[in-house]
Amino acid sequence: MALYVCARPFFSLYLSVVTILAMADTEVFYPLDPEKVYYSMDELTLETPEGPKTLRLGAWLNYDPVLIHKMIVREKTLHVDQIELFNPLMSKLRRADPQYYKQYMGLNVTIDFPGFSSDILAKIPFENDPIGFYKWWRKGKHEDKVYLSKVNQFRLFQKVYLMEPKVMLKKDILFFQTF
Repeated sequence: MALYVCARPFFSLYLSVVTILAMADTEVFYPLDPEKVYYSMDELTLETPEGPKTLRLGAWLNYDPVLIHKMIVREKTLHVDQIELFNPLMSKLRRADPQYYKQYMGLNVTIDFPGFSSDILAKIPFENDPIGFYKWWRKGKHEDKVYLSKVNQFRLFQKVYLMEPKVMLKKDILFFQTF
């Protein structure tokens, strides 16, 4: 049986022990339990620029929604109740850091697209009407409304280039050809 040693978990554990010792005299420490599903009234201690801080999860949503979101989605170290915490988190995230929210949502953000009576997901015209989406997004100056990763930009430019290359801006053709 092979034993693998990873420096990062040990380092994190060391920092946690040091943090616990440093906080022993000041407040109660509630470490992250990766097996637990957290609710808004559960307390959690996290490292902040000001030092360790203990708050209820509901308060963490107001204090640092981006940190909580990264722990749930990217790091997958924090498990929360979908209705009680995750849905309100998305609302807070939209207001607290619109740029981060747009990057996370990507093509799943709702937009007011011409030809539709109500808001729709950006991925619908992206997939079904790439030329219309390209004109709306790039030429209509709506780049700030929908974040497209480099891969999605390439996919869009490729579709438009194959269907109607005259519509494209020169910088997008160059991007497509050099990708």
